[in-house]
Formats: sequence, C-alpha cells, structure tokens
Amino acid sequence: MALIVHKYGGTSMGSTDRIKNVARRVAKWHDAGHRIVVVPSAMSGETNRLIALAKEVQAQPDPRELDMIASTGEQVSVGLLSMALQAIGKKAIGYAGWQVAIKTDSAYTKARIQSIDSDKVNRDLDEGKIVIITGFQGVDDEDNITTLGRGGSDTSAVAIAAAMQADECLIFTDVDGVYTTDPRVVSEARRLKAITFEEMLELASLGSKVLQTRSVEFAGNYRVPTRVLSSLTDPMLDLEVEANSGTLISFEEDKNMEQAVISGIAFNRDEAKITVLGVPDRPGVAYHILGPVADANIEVDMIIQNQSVDGKTDFTFTVPRNDFQRALDVLNGSKDALGAASIAGDAKVSKISVVGVGMRSHVGVASKMFRTLSEEGINIMMISTSEIKISVLIDEKYMELAVRALHKAFELEKA
Repeated sequence: MALIVHKYGGTSMGSTDRIKNVARRVAKWHDAGHRIVVVPSAMSGETNRLIALAKEVQAQPDPRELDMIASTGEQVSVGLLSMALQAIGKKAIGYAGWQVAIKTDSAYTKARIQSIDSDKVNRDLDEGKIVIITGFQGVDDEDNITTLGRGGSDTSAVAIAAAMQADECLIFTDVDGVYTTDPRVVSEARRLKAITFEEMLELASLGSKVLQTRSVEFAGNYRVPTRVLSSLTDPMLDLEVEANSGTLISFEEDKNMEQAVISGIAFNRDEAKITVLGVPDRPGVAYHILGPVADANIEVDMIIQNQSVDGKTDFTFTVPRNDFQRALDVLNGSKDALGAASIAGDAKVSKISVVGVGMRSHVGVASKMFRTLSEEGINIMMISTSEIKISVLIDEKYMELAVRALHKAFELEKA
C-alpha cells in the first residue's frame, strides 16, 4: 500500500464539476488501497482576483495582509474537495497549512518552507481518511500566515511528499506532461516519457511553466519520484494506465532515461537587461552594484562584466521584467556612490536555453546553437552556461523564431 501525494492545479479545480471529477479520481486511487494526500491550488483565476481586490484598497498592499487574503483561495478548494469526496462516500478531512503545521520563514509572498509536522496527517491516514492540505501557504514562528509565491502549490505538494517519505508525487495539471518545448510555439514539440531532475530544474528555472522551480529542488534534494500528468482525462481511466502516463521526473542513473544530447528548449519572456556603464574596475565593484539590488529582494540572473579599459568597466545583468523599474530606481539612487557614468536598461529581451544532460558527453552543442541563431540573423546579447545548459539573451521579437529554429536544428521532434 503506497503513500501517494496528488497535486491539482487551478485549472483542475476550476469549477465544481471539475472538483467532482478530481474527487472521483482521488477516490479511485484510494479504492486501490493507496494512502492519499491531496494538495489543491485555488480555483483558476481566484488568486489573481484576490490580489486585484487588495490593490483596489491599497496601491502597494501590505505583504502580511496580502498573504492573509491570497491564502484563502486554497482554503476554499480544500473545503470543496473534502465535501465532494464525502458526497461519494469517502472519509476526507481538510487542513490549512498552519493546522498541519507547515512552518516557513517570514518572507511574506515569497516564504520558504522550513519544516512540516506530519504526525496529524499520518494519524488520519491510519484511520483510512483522505487528507487534503492547502498548497501555497504555511505559517511562520509568530503564527502569521505566509504564502510561497506563485506556483507555490507545487512546492507544497513535493515538500509534503518529502516530509512523509511518499512513494510518488503526482502533479496533475492541464497538460499531459513535459514537452521538448512549448507546443504553442512549436507544433512538432514532443512529450518526454522521462526527464532527469537536473534537466527539469534547469527547464523550470529557465522559463518552462510546467513546474515551479522550488518544487523540483525539493524533489531532487529528497529524491521524491515526481510525475507530471493530465487531470483533464477521464477520471475513471484505468489506474495502471494513468500511473504510467505523463512524464516521470527521476534520476539520471535510471537506465530507462532517454539519452538525447538535448532534452528540451526553454524560453522566458519575463526578462529585462540592465547595464551600469563606466564604473571603476576595482575589487568589490560587483558587490556594490548587486548588493543593493539583492537588498531590494530582486533576483539577478545572467551577469557579464566587460574587460577593463582605462580603469573603467561595464557591468550587465538581467532581472525579472516586473522588477525592472524598481532595479533601475535602486541603481540610480546609488549611481554617484558607484562612480558610474550612466545606467541603461532594455525590457524588450528574452532568454532562450537549450538543456540536456547529454551535453556532458557530447561536444558541439554551443557551436550548433550559435550557428543556428546566426543563420536566422539573430544577434546574441549575453551568454550563460552550465554543465547541462546554454542560455542566450536576444531581442524579444526573435524569440519564437529562435525556439523553432533550435528545435529543428537539434531534431527534438524525433523520438
């Protein structure tokens, strides 16, 4: 009898009819003898609606109070799903994150999970109950409700699976797995049967919207087998068929893993580039530029420092587009202290990345990528690499062209 964690996204919970279908699917797994914990998201659009309400009252909502508001969407989902299961004869009980408790730090709207007390949940499972826990939220040491940031329900589900040593975490969503790239951009994109945690972590961090980055980190760190599959199929689909559908995110040493050089192409429209021009080239310059940006809780991604000329250098980095203006304001406020000649920015850029563990043992990936972009007349602004990925920053108007060209060049449409 396996312990299985189910996570259902907002689309899966988007209406009472869909919630009833989720209940039937969960009951099917429970009837097969499995111990089941379910982590649902808020109904689709609900979190956006709640945040919009907050902004109608306060232009820049207080983060603590915003978490109080945003956390209610998942509580509604938990209550509705629990009632839907009870209506079909199942013993079900719902909990908010603070009732479990899921302990987090106090970084409102972007909290990180620190610990999970699973004793209460295990007692309920021992009594044959299906346990439903709010995703996306927890509680800090002062008993303040916190939220984990957008997509945080994925993180909640995998963290709960890790804490309870679950046999598998099933992420039910509105897509049927992880694809070589977004099928809306490349119609020939192919669903992967399996992908390594490393590859999935890179894809998630580089713009793939299938899973939230921190959820993949949890899965990898605690070795929780995780599967992405569709919730829009018949809820009474044969359980064995469903259990082997979608995309399994597992470990590289799994002998059944696909051994392609490149597994996928990720892209991110949410990029902005900032250049600090003419700063003195001396020890600590990077810290003095990026320190205030970090203090403003703004994430920095790609970084380039140019060669020194006459004791001066240029420093370029990228930030999320939503933080672009705030980052510029921070840097303009410290421009004189930095000794910078000027500060420039460009919010019309995109990042394209090729990802694959096969890059470790195959040469020529970078040259093929750069040649392909060159043949399409696409200029590269910045380059970033790791063992299993190469990322480039380009003008956003060429993004889809670049993705299609690279997908074809690396023959990702072929199984």
